[in-house]
Amino acid sequence: GDARVRGQTGVVSERRGSYPFIDFRLLNNTTLSGEIGTKKKVKRLLSFQRYFHASRLLRGIVPQTSLYLLDEDYLGQARHMLSKVGMWDFDIFLFDRLTNGNSLVTLLCHLFNVHGLIHHFQLDMVTLHRFFVMVQEDYHSQNPYHNAVHAADVTQAMHCYLREPKLASFLTPSDIMLGLLAAAAHDVDHPGVNQPFLIKTKHHLASLYQNISVLENHHWRSTIGMLRESRLLAHLPKEVTQDIEQQLGSLILATDINRQNEFLIRLKSHLDNQDLRLEDAQDRHFMLQIALKCADICNPCRVWDLSKQWSERVCEEFYRQGDLEQKFELEISPLCNQQKDTIPSIQIGFMTYIVEPLFERWAQFTGNTPLSENMLNHLRRNKAKWRSLLHKQHSSSRSNDHSGQVTGSQEQTLNEEETP
Repeated sequence: GDARVRGQTGVVSERRGSYPFIDFRLLNNTTLSGEIGTKKKVKRLLSFQRYFHASRLLRGIVPQTSLYLLDEDYLGQARHMLSKVGMWDFDIFLFDRLTNGNSLVTLLCHLFNVHGLIHHFQLDMVTLHRFFVMVQEDYHSQNPYHNAVHAADVTQAMHCYLREPKLASFLTPSDIMLGLLAAAAHDVDHPGVNQPFLIKTKHHLASLYQNISVLENHHWRSTIGMLRESRLLAHLPKEVTQDIEQQLGSLILATDINRQNEFLIRLKSHLDNQDLRLEDAQDRHFMLQIALKCADICNPCRVWDLSKQWSERVCEEFYRQGDLEQKFELEISPLCNQQKDTIPSIQIGFMTYIVEPLFERWAQFTGNTPLSENMLNHLRRNKAKWRSLLHKQHSSSRSNDHSGQVTGSQEQTLNEEETP
């Protein structure tokens, strides 16, 4: 619902945004499905749904995921896929279909079992499942990109990275649990718009977090709230749970793309000086931050068919924001103008300036393992394919231009794309 208070000290209460025209919790519904009733009716509906969900949880009834209602063929295929969950070509879209939209819950239950976390932390399976369901349901399925399938994809990638020999031999059960939890919850309750949008529309979250890592802070605080509400870690000493909450925050906040250079400079310094000591908890935590950052933006490093789907989804989300900004007569944000910002140009820029520098350093850290080499190879091939598609777009534009000349905006785009 619009009002939500979770936990005690340090957990924010959520209220509706202050911008008078936009109901952010229904961002995609209102823009795509037309009028769906008055805000009052919608608010009452959502509040009821949240109350009903919470009341079932508080009574200890585990919501039944549809996975268990699927026929044996689907279950068998899902189980077979889980046996290959450490493979880089894991198809999370297929897995989500086989689990009837429960990829995140199913994946987390499996990985917590595989890594021995349930036994090590003496976790109650009913409570654990309840918590995973809460996390999955707090993602917005209407978002083309920032939804529970993205969270599952990042979690599967994180699992692969946690198995890299350079890191795996030093990881403690706490490290592994933190890595998986942070991956699963790093975008929880994402509204489908970016931080600048929240700031310029004076959304209450922007004010609450003083325009600094607004979404990441919200993802973290929401996660802490669900952890406390579920009482998953209630049996652990208070100082242990407080440490887990703080480290989760440190990991999730590291996914803020505005801090990319900060982390890259620090990683480069460690690698150049060869002073990473993974026996040290601080250095291990830093590398977990880097691993999560890699997992979060690993789409360009996947096989083309998967990578292309993610690229189209993230750009669709950008374009929806642009449409919303246009509707409310706001300046259209960078990358969000469907008329000017093409998918190939967005992806080439993203790969060149964000993805490549990070994954080249990650490969340096891992010692160019087969996984790192595989990811970099996919990255190079995918970038070449986007360049080819961009070239075709420009050729098509030129042929359609009656003067036979490249327009000024096209020429600028071409020049930008040729910039190293």
